[in-house]
Parts: sequence; C-alpha cells; structure tokens
Amino acid sequence: MGNLLKVLTCTDLEQEPNFFLDFENAQPTDAEREVWEQVDTVLKDAKGILDELQAYKGAGQEIREAIQNPNDEALQEQAWAAVGPLVGKLKKFYEFSQRLEAALHSLLGALTSETYDDPTQHLEREQALAKQFAEILHFTLRFDELKMTNPAIQNDFSYYRRTLSRMRINNVPAEAENEVNNELANRISLFYADATPMLKTLSDGTTKFVSENKNLPIENTTDVLSTMASICKVMLETPEYRSRFSSEETVSFCLRVMVGVIILYDYVHPVGAFAKSSKIDMKGCIKVLKDQPPNSVEGLLNALRYVSTDDDQTKYADF
Repeated sequence: MGNLLKVLTCTDLEQEPNFFLDFENAQPTDAEREVWEQVDTVLKDAKGILDELQAYKGAGQEIREAIQNPNDEALQEQAWAAVGPLVGKLKKFYEFSQRLEAALHSLLGALTSETYDDPTQHLEREQALAKQFAEILHFTLRFDELKMTNPAIQNDFSYYRRTLSRMRINNVPAEAENEVNNELANRISLFYADATPMLKTLSDGTTKFVSENKNLPIENTTDVLSTMASICKVMLETPEYRSRFSSEETVSFCLRVMVGVIILYDYVHPVGAFAKSSKIDMKGCIKVLKDQPPNSVEGLLNALRYVSTDDDQTKYADF
C-alpha cells in the first residue's frame, strides 16, 4: 500500500508524448502494409467472435435435466446434442486467441524494431499498426468482460469433459471427440479457467515475445506500452484532442486501450506499472478513468485493481 501511495503522488515522469493518434481513420503506409495485412486478416474476425460470445446462452437447462435424471437416456442424449455445437464455439474462441497472439507478435516486432529511434516515433509514424494494436487490446478486454459474466461457458465445457470421460469408460463411441481431442480439451479447459483468458493470452504472448527476442532490450517493448498508455491519457484529458473523436464510442475504446496497455506493462516490466520507477503516470490514468461516468469504467478500474501481477500494490488500491 505504501508503494501505491508513492506512485499516486509521483510526478517524476519523462515528458509525455503529445500527438493525436487517429484510432478512427489511420491507414497503412507502404512500409506498414505487409504487417498490417497479416493482422487485418485476424481482426476481421474479431467482431464476429464477440457477437457469438455475447449471444452464447449455454445448455444449462439440458444439463440440469440430464444430471437430475441420470437414467433417462433421452435426456442424456438431448444434453449431449446441445453441448456439442457449443463446444465447437468454445474451441473456435480458443483458436482465435492463438491467432490473436500471433498477430500481437507481428505488431510488436514492427513497433519495437530499430526503424525509428524511440517508441513515440514508432507510434506517430506507424499509426495504422498502433491502431491495430489498440484494436487487439480493445477486443481482449471486451471478450474477457463478456466471459466473466457468463458462467455457462465453464459449466458447458466441464459437462462435456465429464460426459466424454464417462463414455470412454463405457466404451461408447463419441463423434464429438473428433471435434476436441483430449490434449486440446486440456488446453481449452486451462484457457477458460482463467478469469480473463484473452488478457492472459496477450500477457503471456508479450512475455514470450520479449524472451524470444533477446537481441532487443526489454525497454523497446515496455516503452511502447508506456508510451501508448500516455498517448491515450493525453488524448482523453485534452479537450482539443478529445473533440476530434467522432463518437463517444472512441472515448470508450481509448479508455479500454489505456487500461490494456497498463496491464501488459505490469506483466512484462520487471517492477510493474505501479512501482515508483514506472514510466506510466498511474495517478493521471486513474484520474482520467474516475472522471468518466462510474458505470462506464467500473469494470476497467476493477481490471487495474485485481488483474495486476503485484497483489500487494494493487489489491487494496485506494481508487
């Protein structure tokens, strides 16, 4: 708690980047196009994934009836038939997380390269890639918000695994096993067991990127994250910049991106986002969040309170 209070009163930060990052209209330059097109192929599917997740109702009723009537074969078959297509969706969401991680690696590779001298130049001159990075973060936090409010996801998959195990013991053929084999089922189960599975995928992916690129100083990556957080904060708190957003949706987008990069920074940086030496103005970022309507940012504040890696500094944070 003492460390957090130091952070919230700390003003010893480098000069913040001061430019408008066009999250609404940025288009790729010729130099950006190759990476942009790779990532765009993934992002084109993101809205469909969110729509499917938002519409996910689960097979709760069928599962309850099957469990309450274990000797009723018709009810067992109905539950199995209901769960099968849903497991297909859960598999699709998991596989998309792997594609998203690969897209993140491509973006980090471009945004941390030696093409420009510092992350501010990267983000200012490669705005289309910065926009895609922001879109990945926005998708990630939105996916996890939807997942956290839908217990049917884990219930459905748990029932699927229990039933499949019982069928194996009884030597009953199960066509759905071709859909999700045991090894893949283990990975999917671990994915959904996390409170914020997509954010964990990105956090692990960012850490993996750093470890696989030992020729790049870790600061190349963490400075991109801290700079992105600063850009979002400055745009949100500067009327001149904020007035250039065409809709309030862009404000929500910018808030979510700011929180996402803070959390990634906290995972990757050796001392985290809340340390005194952090390059992120946490006090300023939290103020920007608290200046919004409470019901629109409570989930984001909770993400900062509880998702951070350093529980001692954040779990009881006074914000």
